[in-house]
Amino acid sequence: MEEMQFLTGTGDAGKRLDVYLSEEMADLSRSYIQKLVEKDLITVDGTVRKSSYRLKEEEVILLMLPEMETLEVTPKNIPLNILYEDENLVVVDKKKGMVVHPAIGNYTDTLVNALLYHIGDLSGINGVLRPGIVHRIDKDTTGILVVAKNDQAHKVLSEQLKAHTMEREYLALVHGKVKLDEGTISAPLARSKKDRMKITIDQDGKEAVTHYRVLARYQGFTLVRVRLETGRTHQIRVHMASLHHPIVGDFVYGHLKKGPFKGQLLHANTLGFIDPDGKKLRFTTPVHEEFRKELMRLNSMGRV
Repeated sequence: MEEMQFLTGTGDAGKRLDVYLSEEMADLSRSYIQKLVEKDLITVDGTVRKSSYRLKEEEVILLMLPEMETLEVTPKNIPLNILYEDENLVVVDKKKGMVVHPAIGNYTDTLVNALLYHIGDLSGINGVLRPGIVHRIDKDTTGILVVAKNDQAHKVLSEQLKAHTMEREYLALVHGKVKLDEGTISAPLARSKKDRMKITIDQDGKEAVTHYRVLARYQGFTLVRVRLETGRTHQIRVHMASLHHPIVGDFVYGHLKKGPFKGQLLHANTLGFIDPDGKKLRFTTPVHEEFRKELMRLNSMGRV
C-alpha cells in the first residue's frame, strides 16, 4: 500500500473529509474515497472518521492507497461521434462530460470503454488503461481526438505531437474584452504544490506555448481561436486565466465558482496530422450545443 499524508489549512475547515480528499487527489473519485473510508484506510489525527466528517484546521489526514489490481477495461456501448476511421486510426468528436481514459474510481464510462466496444483492437503502447490514446482533452472540453489502432500508428502520431507539428486549434469563450487581436502566451506549467487538482505557472515547470487570435468581441466576453504549440495539462485554461481572461464556465481557474454552464466553454475544433501512409488529414467540427446556444445569445445582443 502507498501511504499519503495531508495537513489541512485554514481554507479547509468545515469541508467534508471525502470532498477534501477528492479535491486533493485529482485521480480519485469521491465514491472511491468513500469506499476507502468504509475500509478504515483513512484516518484523521489517528482516528477513523466517516466520509461526512467536517474537517478542522491543522488536522493530519493519513490515506492508505491500495495498489492497483491488474485491470481489464471492459467495452461499453456508449454512443460515439466517429468522424473518420481507417485501418490505422479513428478520429472522434468527444462529448462534454466524458473522461478520456479509465482511472481509479472511474473504469466504465470513458472514451476508452466506448472505443473498445465500437472499434475493438487499439494500440497497446499506453497499457491497459489508455489503449490507443495519443493525446487527451479535459472531461468538460469537447471536440476532436485521434486514437491509434496499432502501435505503428501510435508512434507516428506521437512523434508529431513531440515535434509540435500536429495542428491543434480550439475555440474558447473567455470573460472580458481581450484587447490585442492576437498574441502568444509562453509560460511554463507544473502541478500546483498547494492543490494537486490544479496546474500553475511555474518557472521550474515544462515549456508551454499558446497562440490566440480574437474572432469576436461581445459585451463582457471575447471569442478566441487558440492554437497549441505544446500540449500541457489544462494549458489553455491556465494561460487564458493568466491574462485575466478565464474561460467561461471554468470554475477551477476562473473568478466565478459556479454558473449556468456544466464546465468550460472550450472546444477542440480542428485537428490536422500526417497519417502512417504519409497522407495529410485535417478535421474540423462546430462547437457543441451548450457553447452554440451561448454564442447565439451573445450574437443576438450584438458585437462590440
